[in-house]
Amino acid sequence: MKSPFDSLQTTVVLGLVLTVVMVLAVMGIADHGVGASLPEGEGGGGGMSIAIFVARWAHVVSGIMWIGLLWYFNFVQVPSMAEIPAELKPAVSKFIAPRALWWFRWAAASTVLFGVILAGAGRYIVDAFALGLTDRGADTSIIGFGIWFALIMAFNVWFIIWPNQKKALGIVTATDDEKKKAARMAFLASRTNLMLSLPMLFAMLGMRHFAEFIS
Repeated sequence: MKSPFDSLQTTVVLGLVLTVVMVLAVMGIADHGVGASLPEGEGGGGGMSIAIFVARWAHVVSGIMWIGLLWYFNFVQVPSMAEIPAELKPAVSKFIAPRALWWFRWAAASTVLFGVILAGAGRYIVDAFALGLTDRGADTSIIGFGIWFALIMAFNVWFIIWPNQKKALGIVTATDDEKKKAARMAFLASRTNLMLSLPMLFAMLGMRHFAEFIS
């Protein structure tokens, strides 16, 4: 018997529908209006705040996809390649890796895009880029570090990892020596991103929680 979960697209659509149903249910259950207990810019204050919240949700979803694939490459795929029989490796390089890299680079782009939208809407983008040195705020300082780490990571994805992976995977023509060098370069950039992802995630959470703790 065919299940709706057999289709990836249908599964995602059902998840989105369930999200809308959940939101409507909460609105019906709650005794007060949407965002009545939330400060301006965090969900209260009208349609623009709802749009900001949707952008934040999209930012989180994109980030989960991005960092999830980054950790998959570093914790699963790369360590497993040495153990995979030679005759099976083309399945990874020709089918799995290219598709994973497509989602990987576009998740990186959308995470940064929605992050910039949130920083602009929250009016802290300038102070964040200045690492909080302009307003001396712990919140803008820590989110600033997170933004810079994310931008470095996204740069690595698009301008180091992807161009070199195209050579290493044979998507573009390259000699064996060029493929070897490209694979090494992509590997080092990916490991750099893995390192940066830990303080970056801490900074993203720290804007609201750690900043309050040290203030």
